[in-house]
Amino acid sequence: MKRLIVAAGGGGDAVAAAMLHAALYATDDEPALVLTYSWDRLIIDPVPGPRAPSDFTGLRQLAPHVRAVPGAATLKPPYGATLPRLAAELPHTFALIDPYAGAEGIARQLDELTIHFTPQTIDLLDVGGDILAHGDEPTLRSPLADALTLAACARARAAARIRLLVAGPGLDGELPADVLRPRLGPLISTFTPEHTQAITSVLTWHPSEATALLAATALGARGLCEVRDAGLPVPLTAEGPAIHQVDLAAAFSGNRLARAIADTTTLDGAEERCRAVCGSSEIDYERTKARRLSRQQPGRAVPHDLLARIKAFEQAALTRRATHTTVRRLAEALGLTGAALQHLAQLNAPRASHLPATVWKLQRR
Repeated sequence: MKRLIVAAGGGGDAVAAAMLHAALYATDDEPALVLTYSWDRLIIDPVPGPRAPSDFTGLRQLAPHVRAVPGAATLKPPYGATLPRLAAELPHTFALIDPYAGAEGIARQLDELTIHFTPQTIDLLDVGGDILAHGDEPTLRSPLADALTLAACARARAAARIRLLVAGPGLDGELPADVLRPRLGPLISTFTPEHTQAITSVLTWHPSEATALLAATALGARGLCEVRDAGLPVPLTAEGPAIHQVDLAAAFSGNRLARAIADTTTLDGAEERCRAVCGSSEIDYERTKARRLSRQQPGRAVPHDLLARIKAFEQAALTRRATHTTVRRLAEALGLTGAALQHLAQLNAPRASHLPATVWKLQRR
């Protein structure tokens, strides 16, 4: 395969990899190989943390320590994941990052893929830019996944060939664009509406917020969007569709967490160092949230008064100066189950106009 794209932080970056391939490698006559985590939010996967190869059935071996996730792969109960459906709908090959062997294990996976497939290019892609965190930023919420892939790429034999790309600075709701701007390298491309066509069908159901906003800004959306369960405000600006290249070695040198976990051989070990550097890890947050959700009474996936509740949410969000939200934010704010995500996207599709169905434009009633 000509192109190897490493999705730095999870499912959303894997979706964005398809956009990147369309933007940079449109003349290729073959799809890309995308190395990615299977790490979904609790609204999709009720079990905290990333999925390991042993959590799946039907994986396909690509290299001694690398498995591909085909569209026919399934998850063992009680796990959930978006990756098999993503593989079924997109032409690219999706290989599973296994973080349970730490940064050293991911570096080994990269080495095996580069030796076996000898790709012409290797891109490490992060949507939002939290891969450029130093580790002490107060807005940083999910540093571990990106730091693991950054450390692995820095340790890989092909490190000198790996190009770090940051798309949509600030769109993940972690580091603001103003903080990221001095850390970015040159602008190498800008996503256009044409590039979003590669993932149009995926954005009718996939819960990734950052990648949905990346596509939305490429399609011209501007304003302020509330994301995540906390309702973080994310500006939608002309910078949204930008793709910047960043020096990999410099990013690794500036990321305290990536340096601290570079020699880890287990996910537990990486988590322990993440707590030491950042105060906690995103898996700790997921564990706490999962316990809270388990104590809640199960409700209806789609309540009878859904439209009235949506209207109330919209009016409250407008008073907070928001212009958009995401179906994931809306579902969590209304206390809905994961099954409601698709229903909300279907409700939104006729009113979304040219935007992804998972991006909800607020309307005054």
